[in-house]
Amino acid sequence: MRILIVGATGTIGRAVVGELGGRHELVTAGRSSGDLRLDITDGHSIRSMYERAGAIDAVVCVAGKVKFGPLAQMTAADYEIGLKDKLMGQVNLVLIGQDFLDDGGSFTLTTGVLDHDPIRQGSSASMVNGAVNAFVLAAAIELQRGQRINAVSPGVIAEAMAGYAPFFRGFEPVPAARAALAYARSVEGAQTGQVYRVL
Repeated sequence: MRILIVGATGTIGRAVVGELGGRHELVTAGRSSGDLRLDITDGHSIRSMYERAGAIDAVVCVAGKVKFGPLAQMTAADYEIGLKDKLMGQVNLVLIGQDFLDDGGSFTLTTGVLDHDPIRQGSSASMVNGAVNAFVLAAAIELQRGQRINAVSPGVIAEAMAGYAPFFRGFEPVPAARAALAYARSVEGAQTGQVYRVL
């Protein structure tokens, strides 16, 4: 397969590249690195990326920003960061990408453990992750031409614990390589409308 990976240089992205790269042709895309450049908050940028990418059998997104902060201090603008980036960025990768993705192709989006196991200062991440999961469930019954869509919801990644440990006390970290297996399952499998939790 020819697989487009958005966010390939991040912690999970590198693991996904390592998992899929030996079996498939990968095209990487990101804001500041990769074979192609894009800003997932900009629909025109997403469309331009797809136009340059050529034929694609699968799209994997492991990119997206959210704002962490105490609920009492969060503003509407703080929530807009996650809504525009991680939520609508991934939604637009699908809305625009369905016209470019080959018949029978797949989309794999990324959410995270906060979709069902919240932490202090993580209300934006919980909200966005839950919304992405719900979008995946609904989009799966409407995608055309045999296209599939799933989400991967990994726990806190072991390689990122140096920065996140204070927020995730008591959580068992997940190695990035183990999370990458769920992306392979989505891309190389047959299911659709699934949220693969890696805990």
